[in-house]
Amino acid sequence: MGQLYLVPTPVGNLEDITLRALRILREVDVVLAEDTRTSGLLLKHFDIKTRLLSHHKFNEHQTAAAFARRMAAGETMALISDAGTPAISDPGFMLVRACVEQDVKVECLPGPTAFVPALVCAGLPCDRFAFEGFLPQKKGRASRLEALREEERTMIFYESPFRVVKTLCQLADVFGPERRCAACREISKLHEETVRGTLQEVAQHFEMHEPRGEFVLVVEGYEAPKKKKDRRPATDGLTSRTDPAED
Repeated sequence: MGQLYLVPTPVGNLEDITLRALRILREVDVVLAEDTRTSGLLLKHFDIKTRLLSHHKFNEHQTAAAFARRMAAGETMALISDAGTPAISDPGFMLVRACVEQDVKVECLPGPTAFVPALVCAGLPCDRFAFEGFLPQKKGRASRLEALREEERTMIFYESPFRVVKTLCQLADVFGPERRCAACREISKLHEETVRGTLQEVAQHFEMHEPRGEFVLVVEGYEAPKKKKDRRPATDGLTSRTDPAED
């Protein structure tokens, strides 16, 4: 029986890869890559010569079961995405499910993923949070935002530089312009930046400064308005009145 390893790869700085990840990538029979050209450069940088095969969102429906069968027959494989941890807004879930169905051992290595450093650096509560990934681009987008209007946990969204201003403006429209947020871009890269403020302020910032790089948006959760205290005199739950018989 073979095995599947989910191997996180750097989201920016190549030094973020772990020694264990490098060892696994050298030892497995096959490395499954989201984009073999991108991953080929990574493997070449670390002088890893393991065979690369393609496994991405456009073919995973057809390839997941076949790869799982090969692992059940004895091959070991590592799955990597272009950056970060596989299956987090990237291909991976279908392959893991297929392996589980065929009793193939699955092991995920700890390592880089973009939303964790963004969440920790945002300056917003991070004890409880809701990871939303990419919002639907068209169908279901408005209803998803509306469903999150009163989400009390800190929310995390992924966004491209081409849609980030539009998304910030939509979030401001639905959640309110004064909701706090942090926009983190180019995480672990040379031009890493975190812009903090209200949704309106951060949207205005990127309207004036061309957004570049992939974004993680961390948005404050909903806080219900505090109820006003009843200032009437306490009566132990009884209504005070004058008994007409005593008049």
